[in-house]
Amino acid sequence: MAMDREGNIIDPFQGQQDLENRVLRHVSGAFIEDPLRVLRVARFAARYHNYGFTIAPETFALMTKISESGELLALSAERVWQEIQRSLSEGIGDEQHPEVFFQVLHQCQALKVLWPELDVLWGVPNPAQWHPEICSGVHTMMVLKQAVLLTENNENKTAIRFAALCHDLGKGITSTEHWPSHRGHEKAGLPLVEKVTKQLKVPTYCKQLALKVCEHHLHCHKAFQLKPSTLLNIFNQLDVWRKPQEFDDFLIACKSDFLGRLGFENRPYPQEQYLKDAMHAAYQINAKAFVEQGLKGLAIKESIAKARLDAIEKVKEEYQ
Repeated sequence: MAMDREGNIIDPFQGQQDLENRVLRHVSGAFIEDPLRVLRVARFAARYHNYGFTIAPETFALMTKISESGELLALSAERVWQEIQRSLSEGIGDEQHPEVFFQVLHQCQALKVLWPELDVLWGVPNPAQWHPEICSGVHTMMVLKQAVLLTENNENKTAIRFAALCHDLGKGITSTEHWPSHRGHEKAGLPLVEKVTKQLKVPTYCKQLALKVCEHHLHCHKAFQLKPSTLLNIFNQLDVWRKPQEFDDFLIACKSDFLGRLGFENRPYPQEQYLKDAMHAAYQINAKAFVEQGLKGLAIKESIAKARLDAIEKVKEEYQ
């Protein structure tokens, strides 16, 4: 659209009407020449979701045609990740709806091309007791929505939200004969996280956090049932001693998973504070005191482990 000197609106594509009707529409056949436009329309649909914008049927049909043509495979990893990263981080407050971006890509068949391990989750059932929403794809979008709510001012929000998308990828390869159970899906998902992060050249921190959330999110949910020795082992695997900030991000992603279920949105999640307290207590233990006692080498390592275990046990007793 344009305006001439007399104030007349020049609107050859009826843009004013589309704005009034809240419609996103392509304006020429050239739309189909750049497959990146599929991702950009999906991102615009997410950005303007709160304003009621939808994609015009003709535009959506072209997006599907591009997706089915295989042209999306010609996009560089950097361009695809840039659009994903933008969708995960754009907007503030109620304007943040990255789940719409992925839903649109799923609906127009683009996600099947760009991230098939995520796309396949739609239609994979979960036990109704823990997942009233049933569908793993729907659950993942609900988890992403919770991650958005919990990370608005977090400097690592992109990594946490990406981890939310990756946490249940292993459910996509569960044999149908075992549905709706997904025993072992945590470790089963690790190669899939490795694959997509390599394929899209995902930043290291995003990859590391996604792998840890994928492998340990159920441990987080079951924290009160775990032995102190198990918790200490998990803390070691998460490398909380060198990366305490990453542990906070890990807990946010796990909390998002717990809340991202139909009817669970406002349920308490005391595991978060319990694990923070247990980690903080164990984190206070370092080598200095044992060196001052004259211990050396392996004796220092064993003493630190014992003291950390005692600290975790004490916290567990306080929560019982």
